[in-house]
Amino acid sequence: MPRPTRIGRSPRAAVEESLARLGRNIRTARLRRKLPQGALAERMGVSRFVVADLERGKPTTGVAAYLGALWVLGLLGDMRAVADPDRDDEGKALERARGPRRAGLRRVLSDDF
Repeated sequence: MPRPTRIGRSPRAAVEESLARLGRNIRTARLRRKLPQGALAERMGVSRFVVADLERGKPTTGVAAYLGALWVLGLLGDMRAVADPDRDDEGKALERARGPRRAGLRRVLSDDF
């Protein structure tokens, strides 16, 4: 059963909004460095069209392109917090609710063929 979304937003809309924001942030960082799209693309090893797509937040642009741009711009370190298990309060609560993990019983394998 799908989990209810917050304030009526669909998951797709939330993802697209996040990609658009990330693209705008990358564009702002590039412009602050006075770096043309072509120069960023060259340093990333992609075409200028890929940079244009990620700056628009195009959903079909690969995550490697977004991360590559962040790396070139010196902003990749901020990604360490994304999906960090230590910050996953909901996941930790579910894990605690399941109780302690138990190791399975070891069966002795017979080599008697």
